[in-house]
Amino acid sequence: MEPITHFLAGACIGRAGFNRKTACATLVATLAAEAADLDMFSEFGGPVDVLKHHRGITHTFLGTPFVALAVVALVGGIYVWRRRRRPPPRPDDYIPASRRTPPLRWGWLCLTALVAAFSHILLDWTNNYGVRPFFPFNPRWYAGSFMFIAEPVLWLVFLVALVLPWIFSLTDREIGARRTLFRGRNWAIFALAATLILGCWRWAEHAHAQAMFQNVQITKDPVLRMAFEPYPIDPWRWHAIIETPGYYQTAEINTHTGAIDSDPQDDILYKPQDTPAVEAAKRTFLGQVYMDWGQWAVVRDVGRDPAPGVSPPNLLTQRTWTTVEFTDLRFAYSMRGGAPTSPPTSLSGWVYIVDNRDDAGESMAGREQK
Repeated sequence: MEPITHFLAGACIGRAGFNRKTACATLVATLAAEAADLDMFSEFGGPVDVLKHHRGITHTFLGTPFVALAVVALVGGIYVWRRRRRPPPRPDDYIPASRRTPPLRWGWLCLTALVAAFSHILLDWTNNYGVRPFFPFNPRWYAGSFMFIAEPVLWLVFLVALVLPWIFSLTDREIGARRTLFRGRNWAIFALAATLILGCWRWAEHAHAQAMFQNVQITKDPVLRMAFEPYPIDPWRWHAIIETPGYYQTAEINTHTGAIDSDPQDDILYKPQDTPAVEAAKRTFLGQVYMDWGQWAVVRDVGRDPAPGVSPPNLLTQRTWTTVEFTDLRFAYSMRGGAPTSPPTSLSGWVYIVDNRDDAGESMAGREQK
């Protein structure tokens, strides 16, 4: 999922009761829930490095505890340092029990961080990008593909759970009611429960879409595999992809109405020819990384079409170059629905191949891999 969902989920995890057990729980949960995405700093190595390392070791069962402990060490260390710099309380400094924050309990803080950090893997697994939770022992990608990567329904649920308690606290202040220190636990639990219910609902609709599709003959050719990609907000709409020996075909499914829409004229992509340039491109750094990640990768020799944002190689006249394009059909549809579209450039790659064998430049998202 995108960062907003992770941050909001972490805040709700902290406020669901951990903040009553230890100081800094909500802050630690919020940071730990997003900390795995620090692997995006691999972008400094180039766009292909991002694809290689994003959702890598920090998104695994092996690496997540270290991510969580790093957040605990940072936040807890700052908290202890600041406490030591404060002057000791005077005997007459009485603080009512309703306003006392709990002490820092390292065990509870570590548990809070672990729960929040593992929520990152769980949420990322729900969408169609996928995760590799057992890496490096098992490099396989796993993707639930039932939740869109940016889900406004989740934003609304989390924001309601976090904002309403703050609004109620302002109301209590206006009428002079006693201030409640740990307001919002029930709302946070509600938001987390609603997230689970929404996920289960979408999981069931995903299975329903698959069952509908298997009962309808979309093509006369043998189906090698199929996938069903989600749309945001609407849990009944799904984008279906099927692979046959000679082509890919897409369809739009509505599990609420039972409609399946597929036009053989517009929704078929014939498999591109496997040329020597394509084979050479698959052996490049970009090619190896992309073929490892791209579960529905399509590799095409697009001739002398230049890669977006990157100039073609400057060669002597007796040498020739061609562009090989890498795309993934999982992302070749618009979030608004309709006819298939080109995948976003941020998830597509291009390799310049010279004389059908030499790598003359690799790029993704309009940036060249140095």
